[in-house]
Amino acid sequence: MLTSISSHGCQLHFNEKSYQELNNHLEIKNYSKVFILVDENTHKHCLPNFLGKLENTYDIEIIEIEAGEEQKQIETCSEVWSIISELGGDRKSLLINLGGGVVTDLGGFVGATYMRGIDFLNIPTTLLAMVDASVGGKTGVDLGPLKNQVGVIINPMMVLIDTAYLETLPPNELRSGLAEMLKHGLIYDEVYWEKLQKLDALTPEDLDSLIHRSVVIKNEVVTEDPREHGLRKILNYGHTLGHAIESYFLQSSDKNKLLHGEAIAIGMIMETFLSAELLNFPKEKLATIKTTFLNYFDKVDISQADMESIIQLMKFDKKNAHGNVNFVLLEDIGRPKLDVTVGKELLFKSLEHYKK
Repeated sequence: MLTSISSHGCQLHFNEKSYQELNNHLEIKNYSKVFILVDENTHKHCLPNFLGKLENTYDIEIIEIEAGEEQKQIETCSEVWSIISELGGDRKSLLINLGGGVVTDLGGFVGATYMRGIDFLNIPTTLLAMVDASVGGKTGVDLGPLKNQVGVIINPMMVLIDTAYLETLPPNELRSGLAEMLKHGLIYDEVYWEKLQKLDALTPEDLDSLIHRSVVIKNEVVTEDPREHGLRKILNYGHTLGHAIESYFLQSSDKNKLLHGEAIAIGMIMETFLSAELLNFPKEKLATIKTTFLNYFDKVDISQADMESIIQLMKFDKKNAHGNVNFVLLEDIGRPKLDVTVGKELLFKSLEHYKK
């Protein structure tokens, strides 16, 4: 059995223990109402399983939003706030967010702000949400195409990680989560990174333990730096370019949008090249990292003109200060360096490295 993890008072439970803890919590708290936020996918594929795990009947209301990053906007929050209010939600209500990162980020923000805060808990159903959004208390929404510009840091009552939900995911969604797991290895644990390169030989039980390890890594980082003043910034490796690429493809009518992990994978290839150029990151490891990511992720066509627009979007990155775009780069695997500035010419070279 995977051990539970404590993160700033929030307990993260795994698989069957999740439902034992949830049922105990519901019995003790005696909520006036239970709201379950889902998107159209988790409503169909995950909600029936979840409801079957509840041991008692409760006054439950289901709130469904459309699926997709495009829904992660303040307008969607307003709709959910209104529905909770119309259905009689009060300060003794509970909001359960059952879904991927869009649902848990947005739902967490809704719960943290409705009536100045009601209890909420998260049940991540995608690999990405399990290993990334599940820890650290970040909630919020995008501002137009700009990622996660509005939100608060607040922990849910608990997080329930049931890896059975991964069986409902298409392969591209699993790969999207894998990108964040690979990132955890690169910034923190070279042995873990090496294990992730041998996924074909792993059993489902191995995958459970790797997911647990990713959650432990992220928790160790955010526990030391909950407000992202220093160490927590290392979790943004690959994200300075990756978020800008994701935003650019999201807002471009002639581009197919990228999943978060797909964009971050590109960002990690390019930022590892920058690490080699600026911090003497080992060239042989650079080659291995590029090969590993391109084994899992298809190459994406990015032109010089696209790159100009991507560079402009990087100006909105939340790590920036005093007009500088600040990168997290690597001196070696497990040795990140914060607040590195990069010239525009080198950014274009990183694109060429990715493309060739």
